[in-house]
Amino acid sequence: MKDILLGVDPREQSVPALVWAADEAVRRGLVLRLVVAVPPAHDGLRYDALARQSALGIRAESAIANAEDLVRYLHDGLRIATERVNGVPATVLRDMAQHAALVVVGSRRLSRPAEMFSESSVVAPLTARADCPVVVVRAPEHTAVYPPTVVVGVDGSESSQAAVAFAVEEASLREARLRAVWVWPRSVLAHDDGEEGLAERRRLLAESVAGWTERYPDVAISEEVLRGHPVEQLALASQESLSLVVGRRGRGGYSGMRLGSTVHGLLHRAPCPVITVPLPQGERRTGDPAWSDRSRSGTADRPVPAAPLGTGPRPPPRGTVGRADAPGPSEGSAER
Repeated sequence: MKDILLGVDPREQSVPALVWAADEAVRRGLVLRLVVAVPPAHDGLRYDALARQSALGIRAESAIANAEDLVRYLHDGLRIATERVNGVPATVLRDMAQHAALVVVGSRRLSRPAEMFSESSVVAPLTARADCPVVVVRAPEHTAVYPPTVVVGVDGSESSQAAVAFAVEEASLREARLRAVWVWPRSVLAHDDGEEGLAERRRLLAESVAGWTERYPDVAISEEVLRGHPVEQLALASQESLSLVVGRRGRGGYSGMRLGSTVHGLLHRAPCPVITVPLPQGERRTGDPAWSDRSRSGTADRPVPAAPLGTGPRPPPRGTVGRADAPGPSEGSAER
């Protein structure tokens, strides 16, 4: 059984991301795997690099211990595994995502697009290349709003079909309604703005969500066609939602940049957690650079298992926890 994977930031852990991941692990009955990556220290003299690496390791140990303690406080019986890995954080999480149900990361600076594509950023490369859905928690979810709502962006592409499938399941788990939104960009062509164009998009939207009500009768699905820019309209539509779900690399739909122009925009503008859903692996096209670059990358940024956690002093856990065995922790992981 796959885990919920949470990337722990040793600099400043995102509490909303940690809470979201822990709650989702409880809802899905999965193990929560806390992972911290310690990047290599390349610059300076060997002694200086080793000293910096040691300091980063100590900080990583402290961060993951604090994260585990907070999760124990929130969900005392939740199955938790912890793992520290030496490597570039984005690469570590991307590779581990192959065996995860979800990857959850926090974000502190997505209002500055340049930060998303900096060398130290995790969000952009992970969202663009992970093999499983990626949840970016920039702001807390709107749990106080009734009725609770999950919003999914639909554009008729293959990737948006995968997003709809995920969103319906998520809405069912959250006992929420699902709002399916098709954004129709305004066209310079007058004939594209008429009733026929609107009717066609309503038909395509209805086809995109057809059959899901029968499979999930507990989820009320509403359909809406909005006019305007996809990023602006989807951000507005998700202002009071639990999460916004979008597909990645839609063909003829929400695509453009390598990451996807709409996904890129939503990651730093959406007022709720954003979930990007890739196509199932069997449906991905060969030759796509987002999936073939792994074979070309060198070994400098490959993750290397580090020493097991918990070898140094740390405060005792809060209370006695009923533990269940987590499946298959790898070398360098500790299950508590």
